Amino acid sequence: MEKIEIECEVGKVSDGYHTFEDLYEHRHVLLMALMMSNSGLSWKSRKHSDGSDAYEGWFLAGMTLPTGQITYHLPNRLFDMLEVSDLTLPPEYDGHIPAEVIIRLGRFVRGLGNKGENNEQPRD
Repeated sequence: MEKIEIECEVGKVSDGYHTFEDLYEHRHVLLMALMMSNSGLSWKSRKHSDGSDAYEGWFLAGMTLPTGQITYHLPNRLFDMLEVSDLTLPPEYDGHIPAEVIIRLGRFVRGLGNKGENNEQPRD
């Protein structure tokens, strides 16, 4: 797929229905709902697993699913709203990429708990 870059305020870009800002806000709230519905698998931290601070203005939110780890950065304004374990240091990052997060979430939703149940390998 060809990549097209246009100088603009990215958050205001729309498909005619939603802006990027809208879609990211949906993503944040949906992740928080999933995490709080599965609080025993969920955590948040202001640091990365190597002890470095999370990116300025953001914190790390993650889940240790039976299908593998997933992590996202969320804006600091949502930190207190996310009622899950607040860890000084989160679990060690396993190197997952966005495509693996999608696979892990999909398998979790379908109830497939073991990481090795199929050969889906999205890494390059």
